[in-house]
Amino acid sequence: MNREDLKSAVLEELSDIAPDIDTNRIDEAVHLRDEYDLDSMDAMNLLMALHKRLKINIPEQEYARMRSLGELLDYLAQQSG
Repeated sequence: MNREDLKSAVLEELSDIAPDIDTNRIDEAVHLRDEYDLDSMDAMNLLMALHKRLKINIPEQEYARMRSLGELLDYLAQQSG
């Protein structure tokens, strides 16, 4: 799965969790929880949805490393490689 496919999947799942976010305007470097007021449950739901959809294991100890869309995409690309 290439980075664009991963990005599309992440943005679709994010849109389901936080429908008020304009996913077309997300900067990959911006801290998602701070910029878009996602709480820890939203973040966990996003990662669990991605695990289910992409079949990529995301250990809980890795959650803190994925603060921005770019960091999340880097992690997913590395794991799907």
